[in-house]
Amino acid sequence: MISNRELFLRYMGQTSEAPYMLEIEKAEGLYLYCNNKKKLIDLIAGVSVSNLGHGNKRIIDAIKLQAEKHMHLMVYGEYIQTPQVVLAQKLCSVLPESINSVYFVNSGSEAIETALKLAKRTTRRTRIVSFKNSYHGSSHGAISVTGNEAFKNSFRPLLPDVYHINFNDIEDLEIITDKTACVVIEPIQGEGGVRVASNEFMVKLRQKCDETGALLIFDEIQTGFGRTGKFFALEHYSIVPDIICMAKALGAGMPLGAVAAPKKIMNNFTSDPVLGHITTFGGHPISCAAAIEGINIIIEDKLIETIDRKNKLFVENLKHPKIKELRGKGLFIAVELENSKMVQDFIKKGIDLGFVTDWFIFCDNAFRIAPPLTITETEVIEIVKLIKDALDLI
Repeated sequence: MISNRELFLRYMGQTSEAPYMLEIEKAEGLYLYCNNKKKLIDLIAGVSVSNLGHGNKRIIDAIKLQAEKHMHLMVYGEYIQTPQVVLAQKLCSVLPESINSVYFVNSGSEAIETALKLAKRTTRRTRIVSFKNSYHGSSHGAISVTGNEAFKNSFRPLLPDVYHINFNDIEDLEIITDKTACVVIEPIQGEGGVRVASNEFMVKLRQKCDETGALLIFDEIQTGFGRTGKFFALEHYSIVPDIICMAKALGAGMPLGAVAAPKKIMNNFTSDPVLGHITTFGGHPISCAAAIEGINIIIEDKLIETIDRKNKLFVENLKHPKIKELRGKGLFIAVELENSKMVQDFIKKGIDLGFVTDWFIFCDNAFRIAPPLTITETEVIEIVKLIKDALDLI
């Protein structure tokens, strides 16, 4: 009999030459259960997707209830579908007042693609500015604004008229002009190794966009829904962007992305041409039902109020001579080691000791701590000990 392992390697398109090859049979709360009965603590939450942990009964029940009513009916935007309407209203209630319209898509990459098109259509400009070491997705437009040359050189030609500047560098903002359609930024860079933008930089960026008429797009795909100790990372700053991209934790474990903007901007998709953006499965009713319940849980359980305390427990207790730097916000933390080999060795030792973590695409000498937000303080202390034990072994 051919094993799932062999079938996986034979039939599944691969993304690396050395996948982790963990076969997960069940996931519950903070834990992943392998087919060999091994129990692993999930320190990455599916890369900031499973913010509410695995197997949440309220979310499962919401999915079942919607599935019994209906699933896909029509391409996005043509029929009134209650889960989409309720979710859009709920999202607007937790966003800045000026951000009052939502367009649902399927993923983070698609959210970025949508936002880039919306900015071009609104401004009638072509130039785009983004930042070095940023990551915005792997589709053609998204990878064009991603800020790592080695990651995208094999796929050129990409979008023209894209400029990359240094993150947190106020002088570099001078590249933004009246020819710039938009500036795309992660308020906290994810794959760059959890780099936090300063408030001063964000204020200057907002001012420069206002002066030139460029639209400011926040990529909140990894940072949204409580991950950084705020509902959205934009709340750490004294500015409001023009367009917000979200995905990952939005769907509470289901595939879902969204773009949010003022209604005046969003309405540009309705003409010249009509159907200025189309998605078949965007805002799938089951994904929206899961997302509604996910937001309800975050609010009702006052989950965000617990995040800073958990961050403090990690920061204060995770001391080790092999750690060069620990940085981040909330439960979005990068732990930097000496080199990438140490990180890879650490990840393997972690699996042996009972936890899973991962490295950052553009900062391969650091590993991530981004567990479900439902992690308890007792579990934080337990994980800190395991991390130290793994560091001792490399």
